[in-house]
Amino acid sequence: MIYIESGSTDPYFNFGLEYYLITEKMFDEPVFLFWQTTPTLMVGKFQNTLEEINLSYAKQHHLNIVRRMSGGGTIYTDMGGWQFTFIIPGKTQEISFGEYISPVIEALHNMGIAGASFNGRNDLVIDNKKFSGNAQYLYNGFTLHHGSLLFDTNIEQMVQSTTVDPYKIISKGIKSVRERVTNISEHLPHPITPKEFKTQMIESIMGGAGYKTYILNDADRVRIEELAISKFKNWDCIYGRNPKCNITKTGHFVGGKLEINLEVTHGIICDCAIHGDFFGSLNHEELSKSLIGVKYEKEAIADAIAPFDIEHTLYQITPEEFLSCICP
Repeated sequence: MIYIESGSTDPYFNFGLEYYLITEKMFDEPVFLFWQTTPTLMVGKFQNTLEEINLSYAKQHHLNIVRRMSGGGTIYTDMGGWQFTFIIPGKTQEISFGEYISPVIEALHNMGIAGASFNGRNDLVIDNKKFSGNAQYLYNGFTLHHGSLLFDTNIEQMVQSTTVDPYKIISKGIKSVRERVTNISEHLPHPITPKEFKTQMIESIMGGAGYKTYILNDADRVRIEELAISKFKNWDCIYGRNPKCNITKTGHFVGGKLEINLEVTHGIICDCAIHGDFFGSLNHEELSKSLIGVKYEKEAIADAIAPFDIEHTLYQITPEEFLSCICP
């Protein structure tokens, strides 16, 4: 098995690296990666991004948003956590987790965390609390298995960024999550740094020090950056693959209640209806029509509603308030 150090905490680069290793730089033996990212929300291949994350919070806190090529649920990861990837050549038709999860559990057992185990689906747990989610896909004759490891992750940010209900009380949300998830650092017999954790994990999984490595060269990195942008870091990849969903946005302002119902498919507004007890001369039916075919993102929506002079056609509801109500 070959270990490759990505040298990057950019999630788009790291997913680009995975893709590069199964489509262009294809090794004929297993490859192992162990990597980190800056705060990121990783959405599963078949999920609707708009339904899975708190988009306004993610934008406000500058969280990366990326869609994986694997299925499963949305996960939050940051510099307090780690990601691992196994890339195995050889065609297979079956998704199987056990053989890739076992080395991770064994490494944790070697660190003194005897309670680490597999829950039978795709999670790793310690005393029935989740610390790792796993996903897998088959592509181009390779099996790619990757997973997350909560080491010292910011649980509060995890809760807020993946909670779409604006009325959810954050303290209760954190309490609920803390009853179901845990950080690995809380279970170690002796404290270690994240860097020490990484070293021990890699050496255990790779069979000790002196393991085989491949160092990415400049040409590799240039190509990976290109793949990161074309395959992962663009609007179409993140939002354009969303299935159909219905979204209701409600705002309470001095001028009254505003309710906006949207139908969004592949990130594009397909239908819109505006309701409420507001006052004004706004032609809300024409405004609704103007939004059909528009990307469901703030800049595109702002451009579409600009001609309607909301400032003078809605009573005591400002254009900024209207935009904040309708936007993700």
